[in-house]
Amino acid sequence: MKALSTISSFAGKYFAFIVIVFSILAFMVPNLFSSFGAYITILLGVVMFGMGLTLKASDFKLVFTNPLPVLIGIVAQFSIMPTIAFIIAYLLKLPAELAAGLVLLGSVPGGTSSNVMVYLAKGNVPLSITMTSVSTLLAPIMTPLLLLIFAGQWLPIDPMSMFMSIIQVIIIPIILGLLVSKYLPTVTQKSESILPLVSIVAITIIVSAIVANNKENIATAGALVFVAVLMHNGFGLLLGYFAAKALRLSRQDQRAISIEVGMQNSGLGVALAASYFTPLAALPSAFASAWQVITGTFLASYWAKHEVSNETNSTVQVKSQSKTLTKIENVK
Repeated sequence: MKALSTISSFAGKYFAFIVIVFSILAFMVPNLFSSFGAYITILLGVVMFGMGLTLKASDFKLVFTNPLPVLIGIVAQFSIMPTIAFIIAYLLKLPAELAAGLVLLGSVPGGTSSNVMVYLAKGNVPLSITMTSVSTLLAPIMTPLLLLIFAGQWLPIDPMSMFMSIIQVIIIPIILGLLVSKYLPTVTQKSESILPLVSIVAITIIVSAIVANNKENIATAGALVFVAVLMHNGFGLLLGYFAAKALRLSRQDQRAISIEVGMQNSGLGVALAASYFTPLAALPSAFASAWQVITGTFLASYWAKHEVSNETNSTVQVKSQSKTLTKIENVK
């Protein structure tokens, strides 16, 4: 178990590099990974089950004790990202499948890797965890609705079917994880150290499968997709930060909301695109899996060098955040 914990820690540190290496390998030798495409939904369910294992009732405490930053963050999450995706798709004149895939990436909830980035950035970790949890629970309603509004012109959207899929792939595994955590706490505690490794392996396989099954599409449209994802992620981080700043939240809250808004649950984006659209539509989410970890890491490193004081309007004290890290390292 100790060896697995060490490997898990190493994988978490170099997650983006691992995804990039395996993506290149999948592009060069697609036969090694193409068969995994049939298991994308199951793999994402495994990741969400891991998230459920780490969730606690306290993760939702801020919704009741200090709801304003949470509300601002959630509204920013579900307004900025799909709108920016829609605008970028038009400006770059993306093909219908890629345009819908980019909007899908903008319509999914935040991912758990953002919690780690917020910790490293010395931001408001409890706010980050609460935003991830709440946005994930809202996903069955918000993601199909936003897709219907922003992407219906490009590809047909079946919101009710997508609602049921998100319940099955996201909500049910999370509930199962919560139940295991509550009734089998010893098992949960023993598995905490290797949860990041399980998530990283699952996400790496998902991305590699999408790349392997889209080799020709990547060769022709890869650069365009990369530019679109780069712009989408960059504007999300920037606008999330300034939205929190404009509403006079603390700098810790600004950092948390910026990273939460900019980093999406790309695994869910891949799974939904593969199920409801075309393999090509999954490319934006697949590219984002690696790219947003890279930008999140750089941004967190920059902010970590610029300490913030404990402000009176901050919703958390810095000293409490180290205790929270042990349950947020379940990387998306």
